[in-house]
Parts: sequence; C-alpha cells; structure tokens
Amino acid sequence: MRGRAGLVLAGVLSVLALPPLNIWPVLWLCLPMLLVAVERGRPGWPAFRAGWLFGFGFFCAGLYWIANALLVDAARFGWLVPFAIGGLAASLAVYLGAVTALTRLAQPGWPRLLLLAAAWGAAEALRGRLLTGFPWNPIASVWSRSDAMLQSIAVIGCTGLGTLTVAAAAAPAVWWHGRRQGAWATGAGLALLALLWAGGMIRLPAAAMPSQPGVRLRLVQANIAQTLKWRPELRAENLQRQLALSRTPAMQPPTVIIWPETAAPSFLDQDAEARQAIAGVAPPGGLMLVGSVRGQFQDRQLVRIWNSLEAIDGDGRMLASYDKAHLVPFGEYMPLPSWIPLVKVTAGSLDFTAGPGPRTLTLAGLPPVGPLICYEVIFPAAVVDRRQRPDWLLNLTNDGWYGVSSGPYQHLVAARLRAVEEGLPLVRAANSGISAVIDPYGRVVASLGLDQAGVLDADLPRPIEATFFARAGWLILPLLLAATALAAALPSRRHRHQHVPQGKKYRELLTRPRCYAK
Repeated sequence: MRGRAGLVLAGVLSVLALPPLNIWPVLWLCLPMLLVAVERGRPGWPAFRAGWLFGFGFFCAGLYWIANALLVDAARFGWLVPFAIGGLAASLAVYLGAVTALTRLAQPGWPRLLLLAAAWGAAEALRGRLLTGFPWNPIASVWSRSDAMLQSIAVIGCTGLGTLTVAAAAAPAVWWHGRRQGAWATGAGLALLALLWAGGMIRLPAAAMPSQPGVRLRLVQANIAQTLKWRPELRAENLQRQLALSRTPAMQPPTVIIWPETAAPSFLDQDAEARQAIAGVAPPGGLMLVGSVRGQFQDRQLVRIWNSLEAIDGDGRMLASYDKAHLVPFGEYMPLPSWIPLVKVTAGSLDFTAGPGPRTLTLAGLPPVGPLICYEVIFPAAVVDRRQRPDWLLNLTNDGWYGVSSGPYQHLVAARLRAVEEGLPLVRAANSGISAVIDPYGRVVASLGLDQAGVLDADLPRPIEATFFARAGWLILPLLLAATALAAALPSRRHRHQHVPQGKKYRELLTRPRCYAK
C-alpha cells in the first residue's frame, strides 16, 4: 500500500484491532506504516496530511455505526449519513494530523517514535475534552479481551495504556534506521507490554469479587426496536412488555429492578397511571430505577426536558432523580442552531437540558450509586462525584439506535474501562443489549447479549479502594505533554555522534575544489 490511498486503507485496517474483533496484532502493521510515511515525507503540511488520511480511515471505519441512528428515520435523516460519518471522521482526524505534524519535528529514530506515542496519548486526552469531547475508541480498548492488560488503567488511565501501546506497535518502523536500532525498539516494546500483562495478572484476584449483602439486581432488556419505541399506538404495548419482563419468576427474588434509558413511555413525574403501573412490579420493600424523560410545563406547554433516571418505590413515590449532564450533540441538542438549519435526531423539536453533572444518590436498601446515562460512561475522570464517592456506577443506555453493529460492543468496553479506572463495579442496563454487571477489575460477571430480550439477575459486586487514577485523575495529561516536549528535544543516536569539523581543517574542507563524476 502506497500513497494517500494506502494511508487511508491503513487507518481502516487498524480498526480490526478495536472491539468487537480485537485483532490487535494488526497495529504492528498499520502504525509502522504511518510512522514510515511521516519519515519519508516532508515536515509541515505533508506530515499533517499523512496523519489526517490515516485518521480519516480509522474514524470512518470505527464509527460507521452512527449511520444506523440516522436511518431510524431514514426519510428525514438518511441523506445525512455520508456527511455525518465523513464530517465527523474528518474533524476527529485533525487530532492525528496534529500528532504526525508534531512527530516530524523530532529527530529520526527513537525520538520520533517516542514523540509519536506521547503526542498520540495527549491527542486522545484532548479529544475527550475539547468541544464537548468524544473519546470513543481509545487505543487502549484493543486490549479488552485481556483482563490482565486492562489493569494498568487503574494507575495510568486508558490514555496512558494507549500511549504505551502506540509506542510498542509503531516500534518496528525504527528498522528504517538500521536493523540493530529497530530490533532494540521492537524488543523493548514487546517487553514493556509483557510487563504490563504480568503486572495485571498479579493485580487480578483469583476469586470472584464478594457481593454486597442484601442486594439482588434485575436488569430488564426489552429489546424494543428504535423504530417502534415512540410510536403512539405502541407505547402502552411497550410498557406492558417491560412490566411482564419485570415480573419474570426468579430463584432468588430481586431487591431492585432496573430499566434502561428512556424506558418509560411518558413523563413519569406527570403520568400517575404509568408511575403506579411501574410501582406495581417493584420488589417488596425494594425499588424501581427507571430511565425516563422528565419535563417542565408552563401554562400546559412543555418548556424544558431532561433525560433522566427516576427512583420509584412500591407506593409510586419518586424518591430521587438524576438528569443527564453530558448531552449528545445533534442527538439531544443542536449546537450552533443559528448556523446549522437542522433539528436534532431524537423525537421532538425541544432540545434537552443538561443536568448539573456527576452526583451520588443515596437510596434505601442500596449502596450509594453514581448514575450515568448513555455515553456519559465514555468520559475518563468524569463519571464520579469526587465529593461523595459512590460504591457502584449505574449506566442506563439505549443502544437500539445503533442496531446490531460494533457500536454497542465498543460502548460496553468503555464501561469496563471506567470500572477499572475508578475501582468501582459498574452495572449496565441497555434496551437492546449488551446489559452487564462488571466488577471493579473490569471483568464481566454476567451479561445479556445484543439483540436479545430478557432479564439479567445478578448480585452486585463490592468496590475496592479508590485507584491511583481515581485520586489523580487527569494528572496523566500534563505528564504526556511534558513527555511530548522531551521526546521532541531528544537527539537520535545518529545525530548525537555526528562530528562537526572545526578550525583549520574545517576551513580547508570548505575551500577544497569539488570533483564531479561525468
């Protein structure tokens, strides 16, 4: 593969390393190709273009599933598919273009390899924060098949693990500067990953995590197609479907029943009948945790709406609620509405209102819980109320928007990364799957697969002590930025030992007549 098309194709192929396939060795082919292209090109725009082309292929292939959300209402939004995927990929690829442009400033060999890795990690961290952030598919997620490899995230976060992964995978490109240097670089990269794996194996307990006493979870996964979810004539039927699943007999009765994001077909704070129906299936003395849309009315006009979680007891009382804080651009609200003459993809013309941010709910019969709705779970260091650390995280989501695609698998892996980072168990209730209970080491204790209807009954694992990442948070970002600057300043071995003639001999060299072969 050569030229611009080859770089795009290398980016596409590198997606094979991501969930759900996790063919991670492909990075040892694609990332060296990228670094060699930077080595062979010129600094400035050509170096930026190499990373941008690679990133365009990477993000187009990794985020193709966004098209399914637009095809839910194909008549209105289907024409946007190429613009949405292509435009998003082109925008996110700017980060990788900046990485390779910066990489070209370092000396060839080891310094350029180290700068590529450090700049990649810094770019991933910034991608998760700038312009509302979208840290989907971090490179660290390629290790999701290995619980041991994920354990370093408890210290350095997924950004740190991604940085080390890029350094190891791109190391064979150093062969371009000599076999000996290339062999050292490749060997060092593999040894580093082996150490991470060994450290992870030591950290992982052999036994399953103990569970919280007196807590039995039931996750309801109704698998309602997004095209049918909000049809007025089907809302009552959809509600009855979830009520029936909630009543499913169990060997060990649940103490709390959890419905996914926007599972309730109406404003529960306004619809007493629906609220009483849901309360009717609540466990005796237990709770219902239900995803719902919450509204504020003025003169019978809806003026504000929130994407919320509602806690309801057996008497139909609403004990607590949580409003989603990190909203999806174009999905739940329209950015720059005066400049972009479109409406949001979700139903209704009114934009959602953002909640205040992470918080911990204290509910009778449950350990303190930190709610997260939909893609709030993909943001590192932004999922926990630092003032009141919860004992577990609860992620309600509706991945029915994305159909049977790689999107729900990638979303699940993001939840696992947050569990390891924070040292907290995470419970994931999804309308169409994948619902799961995850322990604080990121291991899936129980799950209900994609595109299946049913219930998942499981115990709630206990948390562990707050990890280093949970305490330090984004300390990794300034460290990566410092490493980036250091790597850019490092001389390569070739440049470090290059002799510059001085004095009389140097002047003679400059004035010596040159001979040209004919």
